[in-house]
Amino acid sequence: MDSELQNVKDNFLYPVSSYHGSVTDEAVIFHAKLQEFAQKVGFIANLYSGGKLPLQETYFKVESLWRDLESIKAIDESGSEILGDD
Repeated sequence: MDSELQNVKDNFLYPVSSYHGSVTDEAVIFHAKLQEFAQKVGFIANLYSGGKLPLQETYFKVESLWRDLESIKAIDESGSEILGDD
């Protein structure tokens, strides 16, 4: 029962959508990073709405996440390996 409840909770907190784009390593990884970005921004926005985060801190956290996502996109557009420095 605890395992089933944990699965329901995980599916609610960490939803995963299907990927329908071209199936390349770079595209799939970018899609996963985009989902992670959206999830984190949603959590930050909810913390701000609930009065748990001040406006300035909320802005800087979202800006930092955005810069991380942009760096992934820039790596992909430059033609370099998006998977990291192997």
